[in-house]
Amino acid sequence: MVGFGGPEKRDDVIPFLENVLRGRNVPRERMLAVAEHYYHFGGRSPINDQVRDMIGLLESELAAHGTSLPVYWGNRNWHPLLPDTVQRMAADGVRRALAFVTSAYSSYSGCRQYRENIEAAQAAGGGAPEIDKIRVFYGHPGFLEASAARVQEALARLPGARIIFTAHSIPSAMAQGCAYERQLRFTCAGIARRVENPDWVLAYQSRSGPPSQPWLEPDITAYLKAERPARVVIAPVGFLSDHLEILWDLDEDARAVCAELGIEMVRAATVGCHPRFITMIRELIEEYQSGEPLVEPGLCSEHCCLPARPPGR
Repeated sequence: MVGFGGPEKRDDVIPFLENVLRGRNVPRERMLAVAEHYYHFGGRSPINDQVRDMIGLLESELAAHGTSLPVYWGNRNWHPLLPDTVQRMAADGVRRALAFVTSAYSSYSGCRQYRENIEAAQAAGGGAPEIDKIRVFYGHPGFLEASAARVQEALARLPGARIIFTAHSIPSAMAQGCAYERQLRFTCAGIARRVENPDWVLAYQSRSGPPSQPWLEPDITAYLKAERPARVVIAPVGFLSDHLEILWDLDEDARAVCAELGIEMVRAATVGCHPRFITMIRELIEEYQSGEPLVEPGLCSEHCCLPARPPGR
């Protein structure tokens, strides 16, 4: 399990954010403002607890289907850190492994960067196992069905609402070099069909770049202010966990906008540890083991999912 990671107590917040923002031109004032969002929730992100739950459920799912595999866990930005996990795997005698990355879509930060993290962790110590990345799963029936179940639960509380699907915004220059937008729209359309609601839009949230840099739009709060739909279900299909970017950006910011404009709002849960999603992970493992042609490649092509470059470079 390869994830993003998150702080687990107040003292973790600043070191965690420094890891996240290392090498990025983000003012420290902006980092401190985000830290306050974490402090609002006691400094603990739910993301690590969810991965722990996911691992336990996956181990049970694998055992129930006759597959005995140890499940390790390493994060990009917080403990357990990926290099430490890869070293432990080497010490345990692991020679081959599959990496399930907790990101459904192709982009630099959601796909290629995780491959770079894995390669760096392998290079950091001797005897590292060979690690193959499981493909992105934005269109897997298990992901669509589990996501649709979450949206249907929300629609039951607010019948007839417009669905606003949300995902993390990325720089437009980065989006031009990957299939992120196309994959998101495929997922949204698949969920909308399953819940039999054609009234949906895709919006974005959580941008962090300077105002001068174009990012994917519309922003969720800008959309709400411009369109003022009467009732909405906001479904964060770009995320697997109800972590801070959901708890703050949607449950605080977007909800405040809705309250100000008189918009009825229900926020759908993320897919989390839905049983169909856990089954999907097992199916992806079995798909890889079977050697059948993959629906999506596990490896990025040479020019896919590159980081955004400044104009003229």
